[in-house]
Amino acid sequence: MVGAGVLSLPYAMSELGWGPGVTVLVLSWIITLYTLWQMVEMHEMVPGKRFDRYHELGQYAFGEKLGLYIVVPQQLVVEIGVNIVYMVTGGKSLQKFHYTVCDSCKKIKLTFFIMIFASVHFVLSHLPNFNSISGVSLAAAVMSLSYSTIAWTASAYKGVQEDVQYGYTAKSTSEGVFNFLSGLGDVAFAYAGHNVVLEIQATIPSTPEIPSKGPMWKGVFFAYIVVALCYFPVALVGYWMFGNGVQDNILISLEKPKWLIAMANMFVVIHVIGSYQIYAMPVFDMIETVLVKKLNFKPSRMLRFIVRNTYVALTMFVGIIFPFFGGLLGFFGGFAFAPTTYFLPCVMWLSIYKPKRFGLSWWSNWICIVFGLFLMILSPIGGLRSIIISAKSYKFFS
Repeated sequence: MVGAGVLSLPYAMSELGWGPGVTVLVLSWIITLYTLWQMVEMHEMVPGKRFDRYHELGQYAFGEKLGLYIVVPQQLVVEIGVNIVYMVTGGKSLQKFHYTVCDSCKKIKLTFFIMIFASVHFVLSHLPNFNSISGVSLAAAVMSLSYSTIAWTASAYKGVQEDVQYGYTAKSTSEGVFNFLSGLGDVAFAYAGHNVVLEIQATIPSTPEIPSKGPMWKGVFFAYIVVALCYFPVALVGYWMFGNGVQDNILISLEKPKWLIAMANMFVVIHVIGSYQIYAMPVFDMIETVLVKKLNFKPSRMLRFIVRNTYVALTMFVGIIFPFFGGLLGFFGGFAFAPTTYFLPCVMWLSIYKPKRFGLSWWSNWICIVFGLFLMILSPIGGLRSIIISAKSYKFFS
C-alpha cells in the first residue's frame, strides 16, 4: 500500500499549504480506506462467484461491454503510469545513492541509471504470477516502511532550516492555482492500492464459512494503519523542516548523515522493484490474454518473452524521455488514480446495492464521487503544466 508517492508528500504540502494540505491528506486516507472496504466486500457478493479482476466487477455493475470500456482503460493507465513513474523513481534513487556514496565520482547521466534499474525487470518480469513475487513484495513492504521512517526522522534530525518559509512560492495567482492542483494529484498518487486489490484477494482461499473478505479486511486495515504511520509523519515533518524549499522527492533534500541517506535511497530502489512487478503483472495478463484469445496467437514462452520485454523497454523509454517525478505524480495521480481509487468503487456500490436515497450510505458515496471527480478533472491540469515547464529547461537523455 505504501508507494513511492509518499516521498512527494512534503512537496505536495508546500503546494497546498498547511490547512488545505492536512485536510486533503486526512480526507484521502478516510475516503480511500472506505472505497477499499467496498471493494473487499464486493469481491464475493454473488454466492459461489469471485470477482478476481477489477474489470470483472465493473462488468457485473455496468454490463458486459460498458463495464469493460469503463474500467480497463483506467486500470491500464494507472498501472502503466505507475510503472513509468517507478522507472524514474528507481533511476533517480540509484543516482542519489551513487552521488551520496561517492560525491567525487564522475557524474553519470540519469538516463543510464534508469536503464540500470530497468535491467532488473527484464529478468523479474518473467516470473509467472503474484504468488511467485511474494518474496519480492515482502522485501518491498519492509523497504517502504524503512525509507519512510528514515525520511521523516532524518528531516527531524536536520531540524528546521534557518531560512524556512511556508508561504506559496508562486509569483502569480494563476501559477499558485496550477501548483495547488498539481499538489492534489501528488496526494492522489500516494493512495494507489485499489487497482490490484481484487487480484491480491483472489490469492486468499475462501469458503462459505470463512470468506476471503475476513482476512483480507484485516490485512487492509493493518496496511492502512501502516500507511498513516508512514504518510503523515513524512508529509508534516518534511514540510515543517524544509518549508516551500523542499524537493519533489524528500530524500533528494536530505544530505546527512550520508550512510543513512544512501541506505534510504537503496531501500527505495528495492521497494520500487517489487512494486513495479505488482503493477505490471495485471498488464502482462491483459496483453497476453488479448493476443491469444482475440488475435489467435499461439501461447508460448517466446510470446511471453517478447510481450514482457517490450513492455519493460517501453516504460523505460518513456521514463527516460520524461524523468519529471513531481509532474508525473500530479498528472497520473489525478487523471488515472482518482477514478479507480476515489470514486469508481462508490459508483459500483450505488449501482449494485442501491442504498436508500439520502441515507448515510447514499450520502457517503456521493461525497466520495464528487471529491474524486474534482481530483480527476483538476489535478492533471497542474501536473501537465509542471511537466511542460520542466521540459522547457530539460535536455533529453541528459
